[in-house]
Amino acid sequence: MKIILASQSPRRREILKRIGVNFEVMPSQKEEVVTSTIPYEVVKELSSQKADDIKNKYFEINNKSLEDVIIIGADTIVSFEDKILGKPKDKKDAYNMLKLISGNVHQVYTGVSVIYIKANEELDMAKEISFYEETNVYVKALTDKDILEYIETGEPMDKAGSYAIQGIFGKYIDKYQGDYDNVVGLPANRLVKELKENFDVEI
Repeated sequence: MKIILASQSPRRREILKRIGVNFEVMPSQKEEVVTSTIPYEVVKELSSQKADDIKNKYFEINNKSLEDVIIIGADTIVSFEDKILGKPKDKKDAYNMLKLISGNVHQVYTGVSVIYIKANEELDMAKEISFYEETNVYVKALTDKDILEYIETGEPMDKAGSYAIQGIFGKYIDKYQGDYDNVVGLPANRLVKELKENFDVEI
């Protein structure tokens, strides 16, 4: 069986490696199209678009697969009071986001879409499931000094919500409710469970 991760995220790669999955990476470059403003619907939309894009690219090379193929698409967003906090445009944007979540609880949503293509089946026979996981993250009250020093590390600049829980910012996390891996970028336990229940596949 071939497993393809439709993401270039090093954090998602690390999670899959940690649970012992052999996979290859084919990141989707498709332009993101969002039709919803509801956080859990947005991540499911985007993860599905990524997985579908790689399915089509895979079949441009192979009209049929000689082996079973699983394509995993994922997307993670941070939400505070139902407002989506994306990647910061600049240091000022990062400051504003960190100020918002300081001393508050926010939500992290990861949407996952899995496409399962059986060996020798046509493209339109592929099966797809999508789900999302939600984690509540509680951030300690941050001083302006804390925020500015953290921004100067450069860590927030390519992260949704302007922080990385697995990085320097971890010291500012008071607690979380839910799956830690979900905040990092891929809810591994849920993924394993969904693959078994929907496709009878164990990874």
